[in-house]
Amino acid sequence: MSETTNENIRVLPMLALRGVVTFPKMVVHFDVGRGKSIKAIDDAMNTNQTILLITQRDILVEEPTYKDLYEVGVISKIRQVIKLPSGGVRVLAEGVCRCKCLSFAKTEPAYYAECEAFEEIVTRCSAVNKDALLRHTRVLIEEYAGLISKMPPDIVKTVLSSNDMGFIADFIANNIPVDIDDKQYVLEQYNPQKRLKIVISLLEREKQILKIDAKINQTVHESMDENQRNYYLHEQLKAISEELYGGNDPQDEAEEYVEKIDEMKMSQDIKDKLLKEVDRLLKMPSGSHEATVVRNYLDTCLELPWGIFTESKTDIQKSQKILDRDHYGLPKVKQRMIEMIAVHSLVPKVKGQIICLVGPPGVGKTSIAKSVAECMGRKYARVSLGGVSDEAEIRGHRKTYIGAMPGRIINAIKIAGSANPLILLDEVDKLDSNYKGDPSAALLEALDSEQNSTFVDHYIDLPFDLSRVLFITTANSLDTIPSPLLDRVEIIEISSYTREDKFHIAKNYLIKKQLKEHGLAVKTCKITDEVVYKLIDNYTHEAGVRNLSREIASLCRKTATKIVSGESKKVVITETNLKDFLGVEKFKPDVVLDTDEVGFVNGLAWTAVGGVLMQLEVAAVKGTGKLVLTGSLGDVMKESAKTAVTYVRSKADEFHIDSDFYKNLDIHINATEGAIPKDGPSAGVTMVTALVSCLTNTPIKHDVAMTGEVTLRGRILPIGGLKEKSMAAYKSGIKTVFIPIDNIPNLEEVDELVKKNVTFVPAANVSEVIMGALVKKQEMPISETIGKTFIVPNLDVAVTSTAVSQ
Repeated sequence: MSETTNENIRVLPMLALRGVVTFPKMVVHFDVGRGKSIKAIDDAMNTNQTILLITQRDILVEEPTYKDLYEVGVISKIRQVIKLPSGGVRVLAEGVCRCKCLSFAKTEPAYYAECEAFEEIVTRCSAVNKDALLRHTRVLIEEYAGLISKMPPDIVKTVLSSNDMGFIADFIANNIPVDIDDKQYVLEQYNPQKRLKIVISLLEREKQILKIDAKINQTVHESMDENQRNYYLHEQLKAISEELYGGNDPQDEAEEYVEKIDEMKMSQDIKDKLLKEVDRLLKMPSGSHEATVVRNYLDTCLELPWGIFTESKTDIQKSQKILDRDHYGLPKVKQRMIEMIAVHSLVPKVKGQIICLVGPPGVGKTSIAKSVAECMGRKYARVSLGGVSDEAEIRGHRKTYIGAMPGRIINAIKIAGSANPLILLDEVDKLDSNYKGDPSAALLEALDSEQNSTFVDHYIDLPFDLSRVLFITTANSLDTIPSPLLDRVEIIEISSYTREDKFHIAKNYLIKKQLKEHGLAVKTCKITDEVVYKLIDNYTHEAGVRNLSREIASLCRKTATKIVSGESKKVVITETNLKDFLGVEKFKPDVVLDTDEVGFVNGLAWTAVGGVLMQLEVAAVKGTGKLVLTGSLGDVMKESAKTAVTYVRSKADEFHIDSDFYKNLDIHINATEGAIPKDGPSAGVTMVTALVSCLTNTPIKHDVAMTGEVTLRGRILPIGGLKEKSMAAYKSGIKTVFIPIDNIPNLEEVDELVKKNVTFVPAANVSEVIMGALVKKQEMPISETIGKTFIVPNLDVAVTSTAVSQ
């Protein structure tokens, strides 16, 4: 790859080294990880294996420029290239000659540099001066070798056997641990005599540093000997004091440990290992650090519930009552828990039932696990995994480390006091990984029913049986959970609570709980049903009920203040005086327009806090065919808009729309509440309906909402979250909701109150939705400025045949 304008000027692939300086005739090996550097090596190997190695000034620079490199480098031959598992390569190269980097020839996809090779500058040097320099160098290298430990003898032999001043200078500079700047300074010298003098000064300096270092080490060693002597005398004094004044007998302590070990229900192998630790403790001075470590280890091991099991309860009817008492709704979750309890009644030693409850915050995942523990009569322990980034937090530290302790799982077993407790691994999706390890990988053994019978914590270093432990994990999202860990658990999704769910939870649980906690009773504080609905609609906006509980607690606090101050003996909170307690409303409920509008349609969306009404509006203005999308739309929703436009173009004749509208008009699709990000394909039906309404100047019924994904041929695909979306439609006053025909089975999950007040119209094709949602038979001029009039199609089509009215 070299171009020659001059015999000594060449263009070669260049590799910028970090923290390494190469020399001619020296072999160097280094690892390469940067993409440009790997490409430069590949180019060199594909030509004549020649490459320019040059050192960069700052090792932290990832993309070095010409100013970031030293001017002098070495033209080298690549002798070997080995690919590493990390994706990088390990290179073995041999220097050929010094060169000066003149400029960069190119920087992409790899660095190429224009460089000029230099010959050695030979100056007159008498034989006497040469011999003096070489002799002085050899004496210095021998003295240096005597001061430094583990210096290869071949280095001294090479220096003693060579008479080439330039080679000796390069060889010594390459093999002594001096700064990079000093090595580069040696490399930049083309005069062998001057180069050797610089190396001699470096050797003199290094020799002085080594002498000072040896003196410091000797002083430290003498100090340590003195400390050991003092420790020995203190131990003798301690033994004499115990003989004179009495003390604890180590033999008694050892016998106590032996008795405890014999009483434990553990295997003989584990007992033997613990007895060896007792023997070690007996041979150690009682106050030594090592004895404290062994004593803490034995105490921890003996506190574990080896072979201690609680008897599981399997009363299905009683378990159902407990679950219904503590939680409203959640039929699928309760059914799965009852099934698990039933299986345990038939197979007490069943393995492999590890459940992961997934849902938004505040829906009761943690409390469900606590209720299940009560149902089964098991001890309960909770392990919070949020923010855990150290693998040792899960599997413990080696007991030899200072401050070592067992991992969180073994610690939970110890706190529970049973070998078959219910352990809740909370927030498993919040685990983090860094240079300390991956804690999610450490959980794999604990959650694998085929492996956890011999789970080994690093601290106790003994196999502990976790197969009888019932693990329940919780997570807000599955996206951050590694797939191997996800494969070991059974996923149970808990959706957000609907408006009616929150109302019943507040009436049956939250109000009673907060009244009791604040010292109130129903006689002194009354919260009406209208207030509860107001709190849900206008003061909270969440998937769970945590904020709702806080608002109720705020009402109780203010009520307690009025009663204690003597202002009132009984407080009734109604819809009219609610603002006096909580201030102005924080949220406004979704409302629909009172009139039918052109290009304005009610869509339904699902969010982490439940279903919401998402209103879309479309405008068509004279232009050049641009499609403008606003309202914080995500990529999937933008693609749905493009699909909607293409579908309307394909059906322009059927809808009596000008087939060139996409050329003559600019279409603007906007989703209201632009500050809130929106994404997903289920707005396809909404966009198509709004487009047809706008292009035909036909109003859309204001009390109609819709949801569904649309294909290019108009087919409506099923969507998720129908339960939450239907509740949002009901709250907003929607009378008719168009849904995909494939979602008819999901109507069973819809709240009964919603079914009584909302008519659901399943549709297989978007044309059915258009005919049912648009106001029938109107003529409209889409734009007088364009000079064209479009006729609305006959929309007199009955849709009641497919209506599912509940």
